[in-house]
Amino acid sequence: MTYMMNITSRSQSFNRRALGFNSPRAHRALLFSRLLRALIVIVSGVFVISFFLAVGSGYIHVLPSLSQAFQGFGVSVVNGSSDDCDVFDGSWVIDDSYPLYNASECPFAERGFDCLGNGRIDKDYVKLRWKPKNCDIPKFDVQTVLEMLRGKRIVFVGDSMSRTQWESLICLLMTGVEDKRSVYEVNGNDITKRIRYLGVRFSSFNFTVEFFRSVFLVQHNWAPKHAPKRVRSTLRLDKLDDIANQLVNSDVLIFNSGHWWVTGKLFGTISVSDAAALVALSSVYLFQYYGCGISQAKTMFRPSLYSYPSYPTLDRGCYFQVGKSLKLGMPISTAFRTAIDTWASWVETKIDTNRTHVFFRTFEPSHWSDPTLRYCNVTQQPSLETRGKERSRFSDTIMEVVKNRNVPVNVLHITSMSAFRTDAHVGTWSDNASLSDCSHWCLPGVPDAWNEIFLSYLLANHRSPLP
Repeated sequence: MTYMMNITSRSQSFNRRALGFNSPRAHRALLFSRLLRALIVIVSGVFVISFFLAVGSGYIHVLPSLSQAFQGFGVSVVNGSSDDCDVFDGSWVIDDSYPLYNASECPFAERGFDCLGNGRIDKDYVKLRWKPKNCDIPKFDVQTVLEMLRGKRIVFVGDSMSRTQWESLICLLMTGVEDKRSVYEVNGNDITKRIRYLGVRFSSFNFTVEFFRSVFLVQHNWAPKHAPKRVRSTLRLDKLDDIANQLVNSDVLIFNSGHWWVTGKLFGTISVSDAAALVALSSVYLFQYYGCGISQAKTMFRPSLYSYPSYPTLDRGCYFQVGKSLKLGMPISTAFRTAIDTWASWVETKIDTNRTHVFFRTFEPSHWSDPTLRYCNVTQQPSLETRGKERSRFSDTIMEVVKNRNVPVNVLHITSMSAFRTDAHVGTWSDNASLSDCSHWCLPGVPDAWNEIFLSYLLANHRSPLP
């Protein structure tokens, strides 16, 4: 700023000497010089303000106003200017063109999520489309999306909610493929929660849609030497999951985490009978699926102890670790924040964001009827109010971390829009009707709406084309 002002002052002094201070020409030159100086000051001020705003807000992209994301894709704007449109502020409306697929005809939809196929009679819940207040999300065009994804690698990383979104996307894309045999799981595996990696290839379009199970996003380790007996394993909050290297060469990454960051899945207890029932399963499966501590069930149990009355429960024994230091008293909220910071650092240093689009989907609410997570009431219509579920400490943490880091991440802030959908959970319409489930979602259903927003963002950016 000082340098610019000095140049202007020297220019003004030169004009005075050359033209004569009191001449009309000099007055005109002086006026022009002052106007130029004012313009430089204004432009410089705008630049400085913009710079500090950019630094203060980091690279957060809360996916986004539709005027920014969908410009040029036939978006209709109502009730005001497009600048007022927040894609995540809206309501669920009836649309008879929905659902967009039949889960019973999609070989990549788990039977446990196919509520209609498992006997659910009411169908209103599959007829709902997400409608932002001031605009419309572009109608899903499967052929356009398939062409956009040609030659790409799309990877979901997270928990079973991420796997549901992954299955939803594959089923949506399958509707545009004539030869269904050209779509297959790359290792010949059935779609199941028991497998950590699943990849579905669309060979006619030369792209894959993959899923890596990583419920915490950071590393699970066995307990360090000399740890207290209650510590059976740890979460290394300062190290990303050991699958990280397999994610680097992706074109699109979609992360989520949250549902496992609770006491019951970390250092809570599990009954001995439940733990013993897991012993026959592989340790890798136990480690990845049932949490940190239960993975050691094979070494902790002998057949004679299966029904031993003095061992009614077992501490899962999963605690936090940073470096070589155990953090036994660390609150879960602090641990989650530390893990997300580790993830953000990894994105900053390891991901080429000129090539890879990075997304983080926020926490999706459950609708249990009691705190034990055993009973739930799936309604036939969405709730008219969110009852406090439109906010989540997990979602807030994700937003804060991304905002304060130099990491170009697009946040799919689906917490509020999903909070209305008390009608869309699996309930007892799963492959095990004896268990209620008000965490997972039916397919087709709510995850399809997440994917419609996600795909619309990619389409909007495809104009300059998708890396």
